[in-house]
Amino acid sequence: MIELLSEHVANQIAAGEVIQRPASAVKELLENAIDANSTLIQLIIKDAGESLIQVIDNGSGMTKEDAEICFKKHATSKIKLTEDLFAISSKGFRGEALSSIAAVSQVELKTKKTNSDIGHQIKIEASKITNSEACAYTNGTSISMKNLFFNVPARRNFLKSKGVETKHIIDEFHRVALTHPEIHFTMHHNKNLIFDLPSSNTRQRIVSIFGKKYNERLVPIEEETSITKISGFVLKPEFSKRTRGEQFLFINNRFIRNNSINHAIKVVFKDLIGNEYFPSYFIYLTLPLDSVDVNIHPSKTEIKFEDERAVYELVKSSVRSSLGKNNIAPSIDFNQETSFNFPDIKPGESIKIPSIKVNTSYNPFQREDKGQLSGNFDLLKSNYQKDLEISENFEEQSDVPQSSNLFLQFDNRYILAVKKNGLLIIDIFRAHQQVKFEELKEMYGNGEVLSQKLLHPIEVELNPSDFVLCMELKEELERLGIEIDQFGKNCIVINSFPNDTKNIDGKKFIEDCLENIKNSNDEFKNPFDKIAWNISKNYAHSRLRSMNSKEMAHLTDCLFSCKSPIRNTKGLFIVQEINQKEIIKKFN
Repeated sequence: MIELLSEHVANQIAAGEVIQRPASAVKELLENAIDANSTLIQLIIKDAGESLIQVIDNGSGMTKEDAEICFKKHATSKIKLTEDLFAISSKGFRGEALSSIAAVSQVELKTKKTNSDIGHQIKIEASKITNSEACAYTNGTSISMKNLFFNVPARRNFLKSKGVETKHIIDEFHRVALTHPEIHFTMHHNKNLIFDLPSSNTRQRIVSIFGKKYNERLVPIEEETSITKISGFVLKPEFSKRTRGEQFLFINNRFIRNNSINHAIKVVFKDLIGNEYFPSYFIYLTLPLDSVDVNIHPSKTEIKFEDERAVYELVKSSVRSSLGKNNIAPSIDFNQETSFNFPDIKPGESIKIPSIKVNTSYNPFQREDKGQLSGNFDLLKSNYQKDLEISENFEEQSDVPQSSNLFLQFDNRYILAVKKNGLLIIDIFRAHQQVKFEELKEMYGNGEVLSQKLLHPIEVELNPSDFVLCMELKEELERLGIEIDQFGKNCIVINSFPNDTKNIDGKKFIEDCLENIKNSNDEFKNPFDKIAWNISKNYAHSRLRSMNSKEMAHLTDCLFSCKSPIRNTKGLFIVQEINQKEIIKKFN
């Protein structure tokens, strides 16, 4: 039987499209404050937005009538006709944000127009007004939403950890603050001041958010045509990252995600950075309002261009020109005549032939190491035949010397191991990482993670958002043997690491760990796994070196004692097999 949904259920379903997590509500409330022509906007967060999200502005405020109707579905002051959709300069226009917020939280609004003597207060719970009365208030508006998803427990259960949700809130705060450097923004989290961003210019706003070190990393972009303007900054190639976390594109003062423009910038950087890196940028495009369509998705972060190819070429040429002007892109002087240069040889002068020393006694087949090897590789069983058809276990080779027959290291990265009927190739980096990861998980599960104090504690300076995220992870870090403390403003000190990891680069570990948590594609479902994986990764980097036979045997033994020795936790191969048939085939 088909039935019409009740208005209450329909509102909750619709709210799920607009308010997906606390950060979604933060974005909508901040954008409403901007549309109210505010010059000061304050964001107050408690418990990563689950308990409280409050935005206070000094904007134009609302009348009693507007305050009561603004929480109705499709109530907006931005558009009246369909044609208005193609000339939108405001942030909001769909009339969905406040109604969605009211459907899934307990809302309190206080507002007062500049020309009014008294303000108005409204309280709403699950879309129903529970109180509406006059109140004393300053010019502007305050909207606070408490207990997000209190009436949709299933949605609340899908929220990530407080650290991850805080990170998403800070991301949205960054995007809005970067779009409007002329507005004074502040952000408090659990009563701590995280950001205080006075009115400034774009460059100063970027530096205020990401730290003073960014000032020298920025390469300016400035280009203008009769209908289009592009401005902003790209970061120097050496500061590119393995994630897209610092790619900011703003079109008509709106944060936008666009693969085409991302590709245009990536193409310019392709000869300057590796394929695994992404350029960082802060790019601002101003286009005619009727040449773009922002009414694509409720989040309003997608856009359609009237002439996407023209925008693509403009961005590409502007970025390339900027890099060239700053002597960053490789350049070729076509006016310079080039030729091969040979050393001059005077008449009658003999040419000295370099001497080559040869060790005539060297025998590559001579056995040197007479040690014995006893390997325990019982875990190499049929469970892993879906990944690799390794059917034969390593057997004890009591009469075969290690160095000449069983193990060989290649490029400090791979171990070639002889097994019955073939060869195994082991990725040393992935092997170390998997062994350490499973070791940490086992110790963590048993409550036995041991740590060692550092003789010289490591100081790490972070930008404000990374500092907040790091302190949110303090408890998880300590459970893994990493003790950190605050050490001044936006600075931490690392006092200890897990046993056997003292050679890890502490600063790089913290930076990698935060980047992974901020930009994770959810290979791991909890902060512990993400942190443990990063400890293991940095540990593996510190172990890449020349190994002797006993060390290779020990690593191989440890690997095949793991629960997952063939593929690592992310599903990448650690071990590959070349069987005897394949070897014979290559010689036929």
